[in-house]
Amino acid sequence: MPTIAEINQEARDLCDADTSSYSAATLLRRINAAYEKVVGWIINADGTWQFDDSNYSNLPVGTQTLIASQSAYTFNDKFLQILRVKVKDVNGNLIILKPIDQVDIGGTEPLSEMFGTAGLPVYYDKVSEDTIKLYPAPDAGISVTLASGLEVDFKRTASVFTSAQVTTGTKSPGFMSTFHYILSYMAALPYCASYKKDRVATYERIIGDFDKPMGMKKDILKAYALREKDVKNIMTTAPIRNGRGWR
Repeated sequence: MPTIAEINQEARDLCDADTSSYSAATLLRRINAAYEKVVGWIINADGTWQFDDSNYSNLPVGTQTLIASQSAYTFNDKFLQILRVKVKDVNGNLIILKPIDQVDIGGTEPLSEMFGTAGLPVYYDKVSEDTIKLYPAPDAGISVTLASGLEVDFKRTASVFTSAQVTTGTKSPGFMSTFHYILSYMAALPYCASYKKDRVATYERIIGDFDKPMGMKKDILKAYALREKDVKNIMTTAPIRNGRGWR
């Protein structure tokens, strides 16, 4: 399993660079940018077996205390996609909320007025990249459990490297080790674009993209899309709509 020290060395080797010509700070920034991009690809490719960077020591679940009559709740910027939003009822049972949006219901009445009386939340609205609103807003502990009463399951970005971890050199990326060296190629590209232009096209082919028949990116997407070998693909029938309705 390649470590960050080996990944960095490979990136420099691909450029014929050293620690003076390709500084540690610049390489770290580019490795982390590549790392987050790869994790973004994986998250969009995985199936019901959800990907999470193996370097995290906790589960991708955010918990907050509910505040009486407060609708909006903000989480940190590590999550990329919300999977489920849950609140605890007064008995401590988790209730899964339904997503809602003003566009879905139409009309001119704002959601805040439509659900103006506090109670047990039933819906959540994603109002920004890191904020959701609950409808109705939670009441003062009559219908809900306020303490740690809100849980959000989410997909999060990579557990990126720190400069201290680069110094230690032992941490590895939290995805399949088969593909770790894609970070080296991705970090080598911007350096080569400035100083080794003749290598850019070759490295771009190795990294690949959706519209190319080869490439590590395609292999990553395929590997994560097909991880669930224990789940069988089942062919089912679906209704066909014609001019007279459904049949």
